Amino acid sequence: MERPELPLPQLHAFVVLAEELHFGHAAARLGIAQPPLSQQIRRLEDKVGHPLFRREPGRVTLTPAGRELLPAAQRALGELANGLAAARAVGSGRAGRLRIGFAASLALTVLPRLLRDFRQRFPGVHLDIREMTTTPQIAALRDRTLDIGLLREPEDADPELAFRTVLTEPFVAVLPSTHPLTAHRTVPLAQLAGSPFVLLPREIGPGLHDRITGLCTAAGFTPRIVQHAVEWQTVCALVETGLGVSLAPASIRRMRLRGVAFRGLDPGTARTRVSVAWRTNDENPLVTQMLETIGRPVHAHSPAPPDASPSR
Repeated sequence: MERPELPLPQLHAFVVLAEELHFGHAAARLGIAQPPLSQQIRRLEDKVGHPLFRREPGRVTLTPAGRELLPAAQRALGELANGLAAARAVGSGRAGRLRIGFAASLALTVLPRLLRDFRQRFPGVHLDIREMTTTPQIAALRDRTLDIGLLREPEDADPELAFRTVLTEPFVAVLPSTHPLTAHRTVPLAQLAGSPFVLLPREIGPGLHDRITGLCTAAGFTPRIVQHAVEWQTVCALVETGLGVSLAPASIRRMRLRGVAFRGLDPGTARTRVSVAWRTNDENPLVTQMLETIGRPVHAHSPAPPDASPSR
């Protein structure tokens, strides 16, 4: 049997009259005259099939049917009010869920400040943070399982996505602490020509991989890559074993791994770029709020780390 729909104005009128038990008071609270209120109640009683109120001179009381309906009507109106409030909060960008991908090395630079600032501005938003390399982030943005990406050296020629630079930072040489070049504050890149290299595989970050190999080519050599590793921490761990050397963003020096030395490059003009990425047609207001929080690009400097002074 099909259940009759109960219009919200009639439910609202019923709840107010049940609370006031006086047509005049209820009509005043609703901001209408008594005749329209009476009509709303009669229409609701017709749908229920039973009287909801007893009308007596000078008083109104609920019938058993009315007492049974009242809690359900109050819950329905309360849930609707909560739903409307939640919808308004999400629509205005004050609540909801935002899925953010980030390159692992950014946990040491822009990510903590960004998340802290955003949570202070929008405490009602749930942030779903996912550590991902560049290529998986791009794929997740395209298939709409990610809303914002923070990645290194993206290939900007993508009609579905927009990119904006948020950070640039220098490259550093990653060396075993026993390497002869650790005796210098900076390392001429050409002097790494004879060393084996440990790098991230190109498929997870083609832009960054090509940037590093391009620097080596500009210095007059093609790097001899003997091992790939997906995470920078693994790259550094392999360098520590003496398997090879690497080039990396300067921020990874904050890992402070024992047995690994980080040295600036000579010349020191080579920098790596971090970008925020998002879908060009994304109408999620939280994306706009995050882009505003990220703000303008930052150019990170490269102060000497504790191990950067020449060995004695």
